[in-house]
Amino acid sequence: MDEPKPKPEPEYAYAAEYDYVVVGGGTAGSVIASRLTEDPDITVAVIEGGPSDVDRPDVLTLRRWMGLLGGELDYDYPTTEQPRGNSHIRHSRARVLGGCSSHNTLIAFKPLPSDWDEWAAAGAEGWDAAAMDPYFGRLRNNIVPVDERDRNSIARDFVDAARDALGVPRVEGFNKKPFHEGAGFFDLAYHPENNQRSSASVAYLHPFLDRPNLQLLLETWAFRLALAGTRATGVHVRTADGEERLIEARREVLVCAGAVDTPRLLLHSGIGPRADLEKLGIPVVHDLPGVGENLLDHPESVIVWETDGPIPENSAMDSDAGLFVRRDPAAEGPDLMFHFYQIPFTDNPERLGYERPAHGVSMTPNIPKPRSRGRLYLTSADPEVKPALDFRYFTDEDDYDGRTLVDGIRIARRVAAAEPLAGWLKREVCPGPEVTSDEELSEYARKCAHTVYHPAGTCRMGAATDEQAVVAPDLRIRGLEAIRIADASVFPTMPAVNPMIGVLMVGEKCAQLLTEARDEAHDEIRHDQKGPKR
Repeated sequence: MDEPKPKPEPEYAYAAEYDYVVVGGGTAGSVIASRLTEDPDITVAVIEGGPSDVDRPDVLTLRRWMGLLGGELDYDYPTTEQPRGNSHIRHSRARVLGGCSSHNTLIAFKPLPSDWDEWAAAGAEGWDAAAMDPYFGRLRNNIVPVDERDRNSIARDFVDAARDALGVPRVEGFNKKPFHEGAGFFDLAYHPENNQRSSASVAYLHPFLDRPNLQLLLETWAFRLALAGTRATGVHVRTADGEERLIEARREVLVCAGAVDTPRLLLHSGIGPRADLEKLGIPVVHDLPGVGENLLDHPESVIVWETDGPIPENSAMDSDAGLFVRRDPAAEGPDLMFHFYQIPFTDNPERLGYERPAHGVSMTPNIPKPRSRGRLYLTSADPEVKPALDFRYFTDEDDYDGRTLVDGIRIARRVAAAEPLAGWLKREVCPGPEVTSDEELSEYARKCAHTVYHPAGTCRMGAATDEQAVVAPDLRIRGLEAIRIADASVFPTMPAVNPMIGVLMVGEKCAQLLTEARDEAHDEIRHDQKGPKR
């Protein structure tokens, strides 16, 4: 009989203590780890539940993004029953280095000034547009408009039709200046020459993987925070081979696990609403009622047309152009958005009996400033059980969200009827031209609604007087020491545009806050050393 082979050592060997421990090697976590390790005297461990994205064309090739949904690199969170919406929505959250910037379409919008100013008005002092604008210039990502070679002819005709049908301007470079409306090709964080991602990991980690003070703990899952009283001291993790270890932080723990897994980690660590924790038998470490509340998203619906034949093949990621509309002249920014998909996006309509055409295109009316608010909560004390995501879609009191989608379908039809796009289209597949009343359109739009994978707000930032705020404007968790949150969970409100750049900027600002805190501590030490001799 052959002797059993020795169990191989894991590829990562690591110390147990670092200056900073970053939970989540995603969009913000990559930024923070990269910036901190610019100082060779600072040690940083990044705890990432998934594998590396290095040398993985399935991840690094932008146009392959749809193949990642629901696969091995997707945590794939379900949605609770949605009486006024679609209960079958799956919320993809990436399990790979780079997080959702390794998993999404990399549409790259600098948040509008009104988005940041709304945060400041909600109690996030120091996060106004003037204060945040410089962080965009620090981003390392290659953010460029969709390349000419990737602009296929039907997408170009969509832009022309939208401009002529609605009287909106053509926008060439959405990040050049703030806008209220317009049609054009998006800015993307990618390298057009080879369709490779310029994700957070590619831009912020790949060039610096040889730094001796940067340790990536891959396929390592953080399941509970370690605290001594009110001070965070580290993170309990489980490695790929099932070993449980404690990774300790001498200075601070930075939780960057995203709008789902950050509140999940806090709740399983006994940080959250007392009544909810006690109901599940989780010992309450810190009663913090806002954890898991204020769950935000950008819901959108879809209208699909069959085309007269195939679509041209050239594209960056099959949703390269879009449209913004401001229906309310008093609105600070756009109040309706459309992605133009060069594919028939029928996953949800098929559930209602619609058939996918062999060739087609889609427009997706999207709610930039949704008014419905949801909640994330635990259903078990077992950290491996997925949390419940109740987005409470279309439950806002005035049905603003539902009415926005009805308006969106009507506007999409106006664009589709205009040349030169109309010449491509054979018929409207869903909801179909016979669906015309507000009631019918609302029913269809809500039942076919899906997500653009933008969950946010579950550990929102706010003023000290805000009982539902989880973090202060310096991103520290209220009532705790040596721990901050930096990801989309801190958003007080949803930006009107795709939020990835906003998350990167949160990472940049967090890195600066940490540097400033370290400098202040050094100044205090030097001051003490220069004090009077006793």
